[in-house]
Amino acid sequence: MKSLLGTGVALITPFKEDKSVDYSALEKLVEYNIEGGVEFLVILGTTAEAATLSKEEKEQVIETIKKANNKRLPLVLGIGGNDTQAVINEYKSTDLSDYDAILTVSPYYNKPNQEGIYQHYKAIAESTNANIILYNVPSRTGSNIDAETTIRLVNEFKNIVAVKEASPNFLQSTDIIRKNTREDFIILSGDDEFALPMTLAGGSGVISVIGQGLPKIFTEMIRNGLKRNVDEAYQAHYDLVEITRAIFEEGNPAGIKSVLAQLGIGEKFTRLPLVEASNQLEEKINNLLIKLK
Repeated sequence: MKSLLGTGVALITPFKEDKSVDYSALEKLVEYNIEGGVEFLVILGTTAEAATLSKEEKEQVIETIKKANNKRLPLVLGIGGNDTQAVINEYKSTDLSDYDAILTVSPYYNKPNQEGIYQHYKAIAESTNANIILYNVPSRTGSNIDAETTIRLVNEFKNIVAVKEASPNFLQSTDIIRKNTREDFIILSGDDEFALPMTLAGGSGVISVIGQGLPKIFTEMIRNGLKRNVDEAYQAHYDLVEITRAIFEEGNPAGIKSVLAQLGIGEKFTRLPLVEASNQLEEKINNLLIKLK
């Protein structure tokens, strides 16, 4: 799964002021990231506000990205949920041939224990030949995939090929790196600020939010991390740290949409229950972007 090494970006879904999807801006975003050097694109993740897209909109978002990409970069598709059978049904009813892997978030709201999380992913892995990326994001799901559960799944299912690890406990990420025995297993940061430290600790890269706004500097940082060019990598990390923190101050994707709007890629609009970045945050982001130019 070398196609998943380096920087992947969790693409936003741009909206117009009337809250309709701005497909033209989405095409522009894909081109901007390809030119910026990202390694792969993630479609319909959390950052895409997939929860508020209709089935028809999701299908058109997918087709827009695929057409704009034109097979230049590997694609990852987000398919997840808190009803195991419904997730399996979606896997079976979706043509997955264009995707290198499927990103599957841990069940949210239900708060399953570790055995429940294991059985959820076991059922999915046994139902498909698709490559699966585990997605652990406790701040959104309300439960954590323990390192031991991740390693258990990795050891038992070859089509579980990667993990996007967004636990706030950095030691959990290093435990996965330390205990993993599969050379082909990819360990990706799901937290932009941990992306470089995790890569230097033995990880494989990141699925990023800020990376889609500043792809050139971000992808170069991760490449330097993979090459163990520590000083160069950390200089970029420190250059990026303030804006990385800023974009999450009022929730995701409000901050990154403000970044992209100020770069001329779409507008800042979100769909309820999410709201746009405040004027104060917009001004802060603009000032930080000026420093990075």
